[in-house]
Amino acid sequence: MSETRVTYRDAGVDIDAGNTFVKMIKPLVKATTRPEVIADIGGFGGLFSLNASKYKNPVLVSGTDGVGTKLKLAFMAGRHDTIGIDLVAMCVNDIVVQGAEPLFFLDYLATARLDPEKGAQVVKGISDGCILAGCALIGGETAEMPGFYADGEYDLAGFTVGVVERENIIDGSSITVGNKLIGIASSGLHSNGYSLARKIIFDRMGLGIDDILPGLDRSVADELLTPTRIYVKSILNLLRDFRINGIAHITGGGLLENVPRVLPHGCKAVISRNSWELPPIFRLLQQGGNVEESEMLRTFNCGIGMVLAVPEEEAEEILIRLSGLHEQAFIIGEVAKCEAGKECVEMV
Repeated sequence: MSETRVTYRDAGVDIDAGNTFVKMIKPLVKATTRPEVIADIGGFGGLFSLNASKYKNPVLVSGTDGVGTKLKLAFMAGRHDTIGIDLVAMCVNDIVVQGAEPLFFLDYLATARLDPEKGAQVVKGISDGCILAGCALIGGETAEMPGFYADGEYDLAGFTVGVVERENIIDGSSITVGNKLIGIASSGLHSNGYSLARKIIFDRMGLGIDDILPGLDRSVADELLTPTRIYVKSILNLLRDFRINGIAHITGGGLLENVPRVLPHGCKAVISRNSWELPPIFRLLQQGGNVEESEMLRTFNCGIGMVLAVPEEEAEEILIRLSGLHEQAFIIGEVAKCEAGKECVEMV
C-alpha cells in the first residue's frame, strides 16, 4: 500500500475554491434581498418570513427548471454572465402565469471542477434575473463532481416560490369564447429549441460561434445567448388593473402545445399567423433547416413569449399599458368554440 497521502483536492474537489466562490458571490446575493429575508447565505437552508398580514388566504406557488442545451452555447462562447438570467426566467415566468409574485429563488450549480471566477459570472446572471423578477436569491448549492461532467462544463437548475391570493389564482377556468389573445414578444429563442437550433446553425449551415448570422448583422453567440425575457413585473402590473383570464408561458412545445394548457374544455385558440412578424432568427432557422411551419410552432416560441386571454373590451387598454411597460405586444387571435375531438389551436 502506498504511503503517499491523498487529499480531496487530489480527487478533484477543491474545498478552498468553494470557500472563495462563496465570498465572491455574497455581494451578488445581497443585491437581491427583500425585507422578508432573515439570514445571509451560508446556512443549511434559506430563511424567508412570509408576512401573513399582507394576505387574506395566501397560496404558495412553486416552479423549477433548467437552461437546457443553451448552456452549450455559453461554453462555446466563453460567456457565462447572462445564462443565469435564463435560469431565473424559466422558473419565475412559469409561476407568474398563475398570478403569483415570485418571492425567492434557489439555484444548483454542478461542475467537474469549480472555477470561482466562472461560477461568479453565472451567479451574477442569476442575481440580475432575480432583480428583474423582484425575488430574493436566498441560497443554493454548488457541487464539484469530477469524472461526471466534462472539464469546463457545468449544469444549472433553479427553484422558485411565489405567492398569490387564492381568489386571484389564474387557471384559465374563466376564459370564455370571444376572449382576445394577446401575445407579448419574446427576446429571441429564450431557452427552448436549442438542440434543433444548434443542429441547423452548426451542422447544416456550417457556421461557427463567432460567425455573423446571414441577414442579422449579429454573431451566433450574440443572438443565441440573448437572455430570456422576464415578464414578471409587467404581468403583475397588469393584474392590478385588468382582468386576465388565462396566461400561457410559451416554452418547449411552442404555441401549439402551451396555449391549450390554459384553455377550458370546449374552447380553442384561433391564432392569426400574420398578426405579428416572425423575427429574423426564426426565419433564418426555418430556411436554414428547411423546417416545416408546424415543426417551428411546436419547437420555438416564434417571437411570442407569453399569451394572455383577456376580455375583448379590455384588450386595447392592455396593449397600451404593455407599451408603456416597454413590452411589444399584439392581438394575435381569439378564443372560439371547439368541437369535441378537434385541435385546441387553429392557425389561420
